[in-house]
Amino acid sequence: MSALAPPLAASAVQSVDWLAVAPPALTAVTALAVLVADLFAPERRKPLLGWTAVAGLAASALMLLPLLDGRRSTFCAAGRPDACSYTADHFTLVIQFLVLGGALLAALLSVTALKDARGGLPEGEYWFLLLSSAAGAALLPASRDLATLIVALEVASLPAFALVGLRHGDRRSSDAALKFFLSSVTATAVSLMGVSFVYASTGTLYLTQIAGRLPHVDGQLHTLAQTGVVLTLVGFAFKLAAVPFHFWVPDTYVGAPLPVAAYLSVVGKAVGFTGLILVTVVAFPSYADVWGPALAVLAALTMTVGNVGALRQRGTRAYSAVRLLAWSSVGQAGYLLAPIAAAGYAEHPQRAVGSTVAYALMYAAVNLGAFAVAALVGRARPGNRVADYRGLYAAHPLAALLLAFFLLCLAGLPPGVIGLFAKVTVFSAAVDAGLGWLAAVMAVNVVIALFYYLQWTALLFRAPEGEPVRRRVPAPLTAALTLTGLLGVALSGAPQLVLRFAASALF
Repeated sequence: MSALAPPLAASAVQSVDWLAVAPPALTAVTALAVLVADLFAPERRKPLLGWTAVAGLAASALMLLPLLDGRRSTFCAAGRPDACSYTADHFTLVIQFLVLGGALLAALLSVTALKDARGGLPEGEYWFLLLSSAAGAALLPASRDLATLIVALEVASLPAFALVGLRHGDRRSSDAALKFFLSSVTATAVSLMGVSFVYASTGTLYLTQIAGRLPHVDGQLHTLAQTGVVLTLVGFAFKLAAVPFHFWVPDTYVGAPLPVAAYLSVVGKAVGFTGLILVTVVAFPSYADVWGPALAVLAALTMTVGNVGALRQRGTRAYSAVRLLAWSSVGQAGYLLAPIAAAGYAEHPQRAVGSTVAYALMYAAVNLGAFAVAALVGRARPGNRVADYRGLYAAHPLAALLLAFFLLCLAGLPPGVIGLFAKVTVFSAAVDAGLGWLAAVMAVNVVIALFYYLQWTALLFRAPEGEPVRRRVPAPLTAALTLTGLLGVALSGAPQLVLRFAASALF
């Protein structure tokens, strides 16, 4: 036994690639630093916490650059370099760029929101929760076993519950947080049951090993494995706000602080579709006949329910811009789902994955831009109704032009060329996979969405009902508007950049 001790002990030692794990790790360290600094910082120094968070997210994004030279893996099984818990490949880096960039823009919006709140939001807790959630979201695309995937999903989700309900004394915020929490916990419990079924069927949690063992599962365990595959998808479908797991979205977005709603609309969706891609394309390719049709139906239902829900908002008395964006984000989730469903039918599923990533990059830039303009309007009109945007061009011409551009991108109309390009890419993925009926549903939904996007756009340039109110735009909000505007315009001028960047997301 003594002769065997040194080799066994050596095999238990993990060599950690700190450079590979640097982006999520640096974000988590910044979160802890902000929380500790909040204990000692005087009240007049509290705004520095926000800028520390912004700097930490920017530094985490810059840590992606040294990883561009190739694939790096760590936390691998002994003697099995193909079975690792963390892998920083091109797919991981593209999604981490999306997550950290989205969190950075949400942080810029938050700096202004916290200043305007005048003590209504505890700054230290806010920045700690936002950075913790971003760290979990950045960990998820690198996760290559089901246990790490679920842990990353919960690390991204649990702080988000608190962020939604962080406005003390606001009943609407508390109700939204409770609804978000209860529905998410239920979805996670179902996913954990699915993971346990998959583990019982295959005897492993590593995605690559599951892919190799699932086709050879004993006949008696076939039904158990099939059930596990379906249940595992539920938690990620919830984060993506796919129907019927979407009901938490409108109330949560309206009840949350606006930067948190912006964060959930982009980073939350990135967590959802990334998890779905990893469990379907990487872990369950042999069960494509199960998840392919299921996701195709979910995509059709999600885009239809989301767009019809947004259209119905016109008949409500308080026609809220944030609620409209919430229903719009549900509809956009359907377009994100369509290429993943197509991967179940396609001969080369990686190409379909690239279509989802390309659409997500476009959606992140323009949707965060729309929320940035909503934050500007909300400073003067706390109700943030769509009617409050009437005559915005007279008060803030550049902001009105940017919002019109963002809405046209979401609708897929010129001059929002990047939106049109992204929709064509998703259409092509569905048609190439033989899902003509899904492409037809997408075409109908594009027409439905045009109505409410164009109606909102036209309202921006109508004559205001009273004297236009011009207010100074804070520097962080100006930075967020500038970044999203420049990104949207640049990509509309050279949309092939998105496809090339997304093509590098192939496994």
